[in-house]
Amino acid sequence: MPIEQRVISTQKIGARNPSGGVGSIKAVLAEPEKAKRKPSKKLILIAAAVLVLVVGAAAYWFLLGPGKAASGGAPAAPPAPQPGTVLKIDAVSVNLADGHYLRLGLGLQLTKEVAEAPDPAKALDLAIALYSGHTVAEVSDPATRDALKAQLVTELTTAYEGEVMDVYLTNFVTQ
Repeated sequence: MPIEQRVISTQKIGARNPSGGVGSIKAVLAEPEKAKRKPSKKLILIAAAVLVLVVGAAAYWFLLGPGKAASGGAPAAPPAPQPGTVLKIDAVSVNLADGHYLRLGLGLQLTKEVAEAPDPAKALDLAIALYSGHTVAEVSDPATRDALKAQLVTELTTAYEGEVMDVYLTNFVTQ
């Protein structure tokens, strides 16, 4: 079904439009096109100024202002623990491979925040478990000894929940 379009006008047919054009169907249909004008330069300048202000404020917020930490900026590193007292643990004998043994004494470097000396049983258990079964050559090699000591420090830090920050080998004799 075709769509019929009707134009209703209060003017007489053939009368002039107030805009100066002829009162025809073409003139009436062309009027909405005139209403679709380009935005004025003033409006474009205002929109550009607002956009620049918003971008500038966002840049300040995320790069320099309070949003820096919230947006995943480099978090502040926790302060390094301060060394406190050293808890000396008596030497124990640890069985090595091939019938040899290791006489091992430890000193636990506690942090300054520790008020009461922790139980040394955890440290002895971790040290025995770590060093048992190694050969004399392995525990005598400086590189392996340092690697075992570093592993022991990591395990002790975890076991004592940050109360121990280092370990010293006070007695280290193999036979």
